[in-house]
Amino acid sequence: MLKYLRDDINAAMTRDPAAKSRLQVVLFYPGFHALLFHRVAHALHRRGWFWLPQLFAWFGRLVSGVEIHPGATIGKGMFIDHGMGSVVGATAIIGDNVTMYHGVTLGGRGFDRLGRRHPAIGDGALLGAACIILGPISIGDGAKIGAGAVVLESVPPGETAVGAPARLVPVKTPEVARSGGGRCISMEDV
Repeated sequence: MLKYLRDDINAAMTRDPAAKSRLQVVLFYPGFHALLFHRVAHALHRRGWFWLPQLFAWFGRLVSGVEIHPGATIGKGMFIDHGMGSVVGATAIIGDNVTMYHGVTLGGRGFDRLGRRHPAIGDGALLGAACIILGPISIGDGAKIGAGAVVLESVPPGETAVGAPARLVPVKTPEVARSGGGRCISMEDV
């Protein structure tokens, strides 16, 4: 668990230009606080405890404004920037080195109590502010979800999805864009 927390601190240091020191991240980053409480709650949840993980999750939500169910699986190097209002459901799976901005919802689409009900997010994905990803779908490795997108279908690796409902953005290489063959889309454009 300590290695995961170290990776989470390093993720904030490398992905947030405002981060000046590791101590700053530990003391003042609510996204890190949310992950700290979640990692403890998840470890207890995996050991079959019920009330204590819920208590850690509840306290983590009070401290950080981020609600993460103890059953959610989160990989190493997660960076939650600002985080306020984000919700991660019980069966969500988040890969390594994912960046998540504030107001993100990883939720379900029904009342099915069996199986996975929440999204699986691939390694290196970026989840824009206030995006909503619902159901047992997959967001591929390196995929980018634009701010405010509502994603109801899986997104392939490396693709960018924007809008409500989300649609894939055709991305052309910079070489094609320079030749006049189209416009190169980057996250700054989304």
